[in-house]
Amino acid sequence: MNFNRIDTVGLDRVLERGSGDVLARSEHALLIRDHISGALMLACDDEETGLSLLDRYAGEDCDLLLVCGESLWQTAFGRYGYTDKLECYQFVYLGQPPVLDPRLTVRPATERDLPLLLEHYHLLIEDDLQKVVRRGSVLLGYEGDRLVGFAGEHLEGSMGLLYVLPEYRRRGFGAALENVLIARTLEQGLIPFGHVVKGNDASVHLQHKLGMTRSDKPFVWMWR
Repeated sequence: MNFNRIDTVGLDRVLERGSGDVLARSEHALLIRDHISGALMLACDDEETGLSLLDRYAGEDCDLLLVCGESLWQTAFGRYGYTDKLECYQFVYLGQPPVLDPRLTVRPATERDLPLLLEHYHLLIEDDLQKVVRRGSVLLGYEGDRLVGFAGEHLEGSMGLLYVLPEYRRRGFGAALENVLIARTLEQGLIPFGHVVKGNDASVHLQHKLGMTRSDKPFVWMWR
């Protein structure tokens, strides 16, 4: 495939943690299914090959699909009946462990924190956010005893769920929270990565500030 290491980190993560099955692997494509998120994930540099695979696997039960490729996603979106999408770029951290901000302490969120998370974060439905919390994948950040925000890991392994309370913005806490996630991921022997929606210039700037490298290929999440 005409994909580099940065492009395939997300698919590799699912396989490394043992939560995915390889449905197809060829010169032009890698297709996997992640059992934790339920997502079908395809990296493909040949549209004909990609559509042939999706014709076989993107049935009515495939409610969540990730496509990495230039034009394939546009055809797939309409062809398989998806109704919503997010066009993203993948950012990957390939550096040394970051220096952590001494102002910040963190603790894992519990189900008792769900109302707080749902109040501020609206990109996941309640059921999925609950699953993330149950996995211990959301961290609440504090300055002293005051909550400044939170960040976490999505079900398929990407960093995200980043939110800083308005009164603590422009003080470096977004970077501090993401650096904690980066450090934790590196400690597990894994490569930190995240998806940034196209047009989110503030997040793109943050990723570059933290030393993240952007993928060449677009990534598109689509769902019904």
